[in-house]
Amino acid sequence: MNPLPRISIVLTAVCLCAVALGGCSKKKEAPLYLESNRKAGVAEAPVKDVPADILSTQRAFSSISKKVTPSVVNISTVSRKKIIQPFFETDPLFEDFFGAPQTQRDKSLGSGFLISSDGYIVTNDHVVRDAESIQVRLSNDKVYDARVVGGDHKTDIAVIKINAKDLPVAVLGDSDKIEAGQWAIAIGNPFGLDRTMTVGVISATGRSNMGIETYENFIQTDASINPGNSGGPLLNVYGEVVGINTAIVAAGQGIGFAIPVNMAKPILSQLIKKGSVSRGYMGVTIQPVTEELAQSFGLKQAKGALVNDVIKGSPADRAGIRQGDVITALGGSEVKDPSHLQRLVGEAGVGKTAKISVFRDGRVLQLNITLASAETAPKRQHAEDGGRRGEGEADLLGLVVENAGRGNGVAVVDVARGGIAAEAGIRRGDVILSVNRKKTSNTAEYARAIRQAGREDSLIILARRGDASIYFALRLK
Repeated sequence: MNPLPRISIVLTAVCLCAVALGGCSKKKEAPLYLESNRKAGVAEAPVKDVPADILSTQRAFSSISKKVTPSVVNISTVSRKKIIQPFFETDPLFEDFFGAPQTQRDKSLGSGFLISSDGYIVTNDHVVRDAESIQVRLSNDKVYDARVVGGDHKTDIAVIKINAKDLPVAVLGDSDKIEAGQWAIAIGNPFGLDRTMTVGVISATGRSNMGIETYENFIQTDASINPGNSGGPLLNVYGEVVGINTAIVAAGQGIGFAIPVNMAKPILSQLIKKGSVSRGYMGVTIQPVTEELAQSFGLKQAKGALVNDVIKGSPADRAGIRQGDVITALGGSEVKDPSHLQRLVGEAGVGKTAKISVFRDGRVLQLNITLASAETAPKRQHAEDGGRRGEGEADLLGLVVENAGRGNGVAVVDVARGGIAAEAGIRRGDVILSVNRKKTSNTAEYARAIRQAGREDSLIILARRGDASIYFALRLK
């Protein structure tokens, strides 16, 4: 057989196979997903030109997380709480029959941050208060037993300690420089989720009268703060601690509160040194200055704290502060309201002399006051609201009064509903001490003062309620 046909047949077969294989190679399967060419893929990113400031902000947040998170700790506590027996707990025979009240173990979580390389940790007092045991877990997952160094329930600040060395430490910033609108970063342990970072802004500063703590000057933020964040740091864009996350408004979203770090610094020092906090004491009782009171006293603005009583022999008494003075500044800081004055006094050093400004009779006086320790303040007895109910015709203010006895003012025995005095807040049992700053020792002096005041648009009444003195502004026309 001729070999040429065989060769042609073989070549033809090879060509057909090559064509077939070539056809197969062209039928590629479609990719299951598009991968960005920023990671060895072929697809372009949907947004090519991301603004430089956004990238810079993103890198800043990542940098804060890497550098600050190691100083943030998770805190877990175990405490015992009494099981409430609703029906028999108050019965003195309960324990005789059923034994001592039963307790249950209660576990809770919180956060904190290291302020020293040898293990001092800042947190909230409510996180560790009444705890039988405290465990601290670091960012490297090492767990330590901790002890309470000291706690201050009036500001909800506590310091705990673990036995360790060479620990990463948080840097404390200056909370007086923060403003609404600046970035705020919270790091903590919400719901047990380790070292969660949330970002928002400073919503407001100087929040007080929230009913959360005795001394309040909160930073408000919308950076998410949840149960377990308590005690963790609130940071600025430099990674500095500007606040201690403390509370949330349960009924609202994006409303959290932090204790300013500048308020915490002197407290931390005292807790570490002696385990407790000593605060200044003036020896006055005070009330807010309303618009009506400001007009009556001749103040341009409704600011400051109105002194309604001065304790005899107290620092305020020795400094020359009088009942009816409006305290407008202490130590160079303008007093906004009574809670602000209370905080300034608490933060001022015990035994130190400070300048205090008071508004009296239309002018501002500068006095010197040496604050004592609050621990030396006398314990005042709180009397119940009293006063006998009598019969008689109500006066111009809608009050029926009688002599309180011994020249100590006139007692309110009846208040006409809807009257001027009732609308101002005067109650039955109050003892009126003065009208328009004129002493009313008896009903005759009171009646004369009311007649004179009837020609004016308003008047000021000083009354004693229990052991407290209160100023009331009444509009007559």
